Amino acid sequence: MFKQENKNAVRQKRHIRLRSRLSGTAERPRLNVYRSVENIYAQVIDDVKGVTIAAANTKQADIAKLVEGKTKVEAAAIVGEAIAKKAIEKGVSEVVFDRGGYIYTGRVAALADGARKAGLRIGRSDAEAE
Repeated sequence: MFKQENKNAVRQKRHIRLRSRLSGTAERPRLNVYRSVENIYAQVIDDVKGVTIAAANTKQADIAKLVEGKTKVEAAAIVGEAIAKKAIEKGVSEVVFDRGGYIYTGRVAALADGARKAGLRIGRSDAEAE
């Protein structure tokens, strides 16, 4: 018998491996992504101080109105634009992208593209090449 693979456990191991080399600073905070089955969440985090600078997700009232009737990929792009606007308001113009162990495609890529479209510079790190 084959043992069923726990995809979330594999993702968490991949995320731990990424986070060992990826950290946000005051100059370049970390843009963290978490996606559930229905929603997507994004945070801009300064790991040195341990504070969240900005956050956006599809459950927030203002964003929920915008994503109503849209696909999940379109909703992720809207969340990306929202997090970029909030981060730029707080004085953050460049971030390091933490894909949370997810493969860079679909909703994760759409969120990053939406953030770039809104003016946030997403710098590459060595951990993203994995």
